[in-house]
Amino acid sequence: MSRFRAAFEDFGELIFFAGEVLAWTFRPPFRLALVVGQMAAIGVGSVMIVGVTGTFTGMVLALQTYYAMRQLGAEGLVGGSVAIALARELSPVLTALMIVGRSGSAITTELGTMRVTEQIDAMETMAVNPVQYLVVPRVLASIVMFPLLTMLFNVLGYAGGYAMGVGVSRIPAGPFIEHTRTFVEHKDIFSGLVKAVFFGFVVALITCYRGYRASGGAKGVGESTTRAVVMCSIGILVVDYLITLVTVGG
Repeated sequence: MSRFRAAFEDFGELIFFAGEVLAWTFRPPFRLALVVGQMAAIGVGSVMIVGVTGTFTGMVLALQTYYAMRQLGAEGLVGGSVAIALARELSPVLTALMIVGRSGSAITTELGTMRVTEQIDAMETMAVNPVQYLVVPRVLASIVMFPLLTMLFNVLGYAGGYAMGVGVSRIPAGPFIEHTRTFVEHKDIFSGLVKAVFFGFVVALITCYRGYRASGGAKGVGESTTRAVVMCSIGILVVDYLITLVTVGG
């Protein structure tokens, strides 16, 4: 019971923290340079891992789909199936999970270290609001970079699927591309990007919150980082379900 109460109180504090972040987002001074710096750290630094994951996800998906479709004599549908699965679900979810592992954990560790070494307390002493200076740039950068990296995942995933389907499985290029054009609509890509925006907000908020509230020295920072990664992973799947429920209509 006490653990349930502690988890409930922790969630309530996270909601208040989100409100504080939103309030400071629209108050000057607006530190654009910090946002750009975080876009480079969170987004550009994740290009390699997202690109590799996207390419191999598309290749595996095309291979699995090819064996299923071959039983029905419908190999030409592989391209459309791969593209729509990437656009709607796999690209936003896997991209977010990759960024959590690489950049999310780094955010919690960095802010947690600043907290336990009293650097955040020093900022408050100098009349600099830590939420506006440290958290808001990371949240804004995540909201911008998550959709861009999701589009990168889409492109490289489809390229990997094309290479496997057309190059290895010898599916004619014409039906592969034509069924992609027929199956995938703009709303499929748009819904994936909307998910990416929400994922960016949730991941940045949780990782910053865990780092901002860290305590207990190096051990406490490590525990906060682990909890942040677990919470983000669960949060991504929950938000994915809720948005899918709304966009697909239950």
